[in-house]
Amino acid sequence: MNNFLQVFNIITEHKSFGFNSNFLEANVINIALLLSGLIYILKNFLGSTLINRQEKVLLAIQEAEERLKQANDRLEEAEKQLAQTQLVIAQIKEEAEFTAEKVKNSILNQGEQDIEKLKTAGKNSIANAEQQIKKQIQQQITNLAIHRVTLQLKNQMNQKTQLSIIDTNIMKLGVEI
Repeated sequence: MNNFLQVFNIITEHKSFGFNSNFLEANVINIALLLSGLIYILKNFLGSTLINRQEKVLLAIQEAEERLKQANDRLEEAEKQLAQTQLVIAQIKEEAEFTAEKVKNSILNQGEQDIEKLKTAGKNSIANAEQQIKKQIQQQITNLAIHRVTLQLKNQMNQKTQLSIIDTNIMKLGVEI
């Protein structure tokens, strides 16, 4: 408070600013009347403007609350739909896994059957090849034996032996007839 008085005293000493205690000279009453008149006149104008503004603000708040309520309702509906969608997705995923397992088992079974068929076909092919090889070997042995016998007969056969065989065969024929 002392600081305020010191500042006030410094200003009054320079006489550029001062306090006039005569209300009539200072027009304090006129200023007060003018101010009260302005307040009275502006009160109605500003009051109605502020009331209109307040009504608009309240209406905007109500509309915002209504939109918020609608948004919350839509959010709840969307959350319900999301939950239902997640259930459907889980169901589809479960069915897909079941189907994949069935397909996998089917493919494995089919593969095992194909492997068995291939084994059987391979064994049959090997058995056929063995039979063919045996036949070829028998034919070659037979051909070699016939060839060897033919060679031996040619080497051992002479004119005299041939005539003897022919005579023996003719005699056998004559006895039978």
